[in-house]
Amino acid sequence: MKIKIHLLLLLLLNYLDTNAQKKYNSDYTGTEYIQLKSELDRGWNTWNTNSVLSHVLLPEAIAIDFYLKDKNGAILKEALMGKKGKEAETILPLAHSYDGSYTELIIEWKNIKLRIQSCSRGRDICFLLTPVNMNSNGEVWINPRKIWWKREGNISIDSNQIIFKLPSGKITLTANGQQLRHKDSTSPHLAFSAQSIIALTTMPNLSVEEIEERIKVAKTRYEQSKHKYGESEEVYHAMQNVLAWDMIYDPEGQRELTTVSRLWNTYRGGFVIFCWDNYFAAYMHSLDNKDLAYANAIEITNAITGSGFVPNLSASMGIKTNDRSQPPVGSFVVREIYRHYREKWFLREVFPKLLTWNRWWPKNRDKDGFLGWGSSPFEPYLRNFDKNAHSRFGAALESGLDNSPMYDSIPFDTVANHLELADVGLMSLYIMDCDALSDIAGILDKPEVQKELTGRALKYRNNLKKLWSEKKGIYLNKRLDNGEFSNEISPTNFYPLLAKVPTQKKAERMIKEHFYNPDEFWGKYMLPSIAFNGPGYENDYWRGRVWAPMNFLVYLGLRNYNLKSAQKDLVQKSKDLFLEQWQKNGYVCENYNAKTGECDDVRNCDLFYHWGGLLGLISMIEEGYIKNPNVELMEK
Repeated sequence: MKIKIHLLLLLLLNYLDTNAQKKYNSDYTGTEYIQLKSELDRGWNTWNTNSVLSHVLLPEAIAIDFYLKDKNGAILKEALMGKKGKEAETILPLAHSYDGSYTELIIEWKNIKLRIQSCSRGRDICFLLTPVNMNSNGEVWINPRKIWWKREGNISIDSNQIIFKLPSGKITLTANGQQLRHKDSTSPHLAFSAQSIIALTTMPNLSVEEIEERIKVAKTRYEQSKHKYGESEEVYHAMQNVLAWDMIYDPEGQRELTTVSRLWNTYRGGFVIFCWDNYFAAYMHSLDNKDLAYANAIEITNAITGSGFVPNLSASMGIKTNDRSQPPVGSFVVREIYRHYREKWFLREVFPKLLTWNRWWPKNRDKDGFLGWGSSPFEPYLRNFDKNAHSRFGAALESGLDNSPMYDSIPFDTVANHLELADVGLMSLYIMDCDALSDIAGILDKPEVQKELTGRALKYRNNLKKLWSEKKGIYLNKRLDNGEFSNEISPTNFYPLLAKVPTQKKAERMIKEHFYNPDEFWGKYMLPSIAFNGPGYENDYWRGRVWAPMNFLVYLGLRNYNLKSAQKDLVQKSKDLFLEQWQKNGYVCENYNAKTGECDDVRNCDLFYHWGGLLGLISMIEEGYIKNPNVELMEK
């Protein structure tokens, strides 16, 4: 009963929070985005967050699921990349076009190993399941999914056919292969031997050979689409692959989401989107898919709370982190997407919320002109949903760097609601946010807002300069309670390069004394998330492992200066690390071991996490496939 009351209160808070958000939506109707969503969320695709062996047709909301049954009778009903454990399936994700027109993977589970391919167009789809070994006594079950999300229609099975009767018409799938018959079963399905080729299609009278030919044509088309990236083809392939496989449909919000990982979605009961993670997903999408770039940037921005900040996370049933935000990279990403596609409606869609969020930081995270990470109090009856709220660790979570030693033992001010720490990383990112949002305000002809943002950027630039340590040759975090500099140095200490705060001379010193210092950051695999010789280095999660967003942000900062050697080295090392795990295991890792480059942190390393692709995006920017970031916007 207590849990039910908490859920009801949570839903009530979400209702109130949604109404509070309406003030941020007043100057734009969003008709373009409504149209975009209606076009985006349709066709056959792996929309079902719970299994990559499930193919769903939208908007009809019917599904075909593939189950595997081993020789001992165990049944695998749902399959995901990156599962760990002795009995877990392993999946090699070979291909996935964004629109679902072609997919391919190899799944291995117990005594079964299959290549599963699909090609689709509109309401038609073809599947080809090919055994990779003999799969002794294994079975493949083809299960039609019950109609999802209160859509009308019914399902029947007749011989080797699955028939969907829908308001929009009848869809029939015909299967061919070594079909098996069962006297009893747990659900209506078609059963086939996993030792045989299985072909399934909605298109009448197609032979297995014709299905194979359609699959071949779709695969060739998919492969050819990568060739335009030249020597970066494999980098693009890995980045695009993880984005496409992590793309799902959220029936609660009736929208496409490129979530960080399907495993994370299962932890949160359906979906979860994170603040800076999903802005970075939007940026990666902008390389070659405008609609997905727009959709993901808009959806995470629309998650803004009634208090006026984009939350650390937003998940199923209206759950949000009402105490904390995350690194403010949204305005930068939005500006860069606009730079690529030049559509002002997109800016108008998100600008009011981004401005509200920008204004929120100095009101809630400022002390004496310095910014620090924090965690604000909220209604106590919701504390059970996030026991870290309004605490030192809650504030560390706002940084996105969770267990970073930078925040060990830093006092938490329970009145001001933030750490007693002037944070170099936050101040740099906030200045970058002000600059980007000022550019957007100029494009939208809002001179007063532009002046406001320019003034705030100047204030924090001047104060960030005060965090320079002449002794250390780098900008350092500073305790606000006793005035002492921190001894912990991380890649965030290079972030002033993003804000264009250092002189060229200081930038060169930072790189020479720290970036190229093998006791701190230089090595085969870089950048560790805390200096190797730091007192808190452990090569554990944010205590030293390599994280793609840190490399990416440092790379962007290097581009603002004449630091060509460091820029070139970071590009190459990021690319090598990214491709090593992709080509070896099919992994796109949440983080990487700073000494071995492996994805070996069993507890804290998701093996198919989309922001690992930022290591590849660095190369795509360097090779000119994305317009140069942080240059002047000539067109207003």
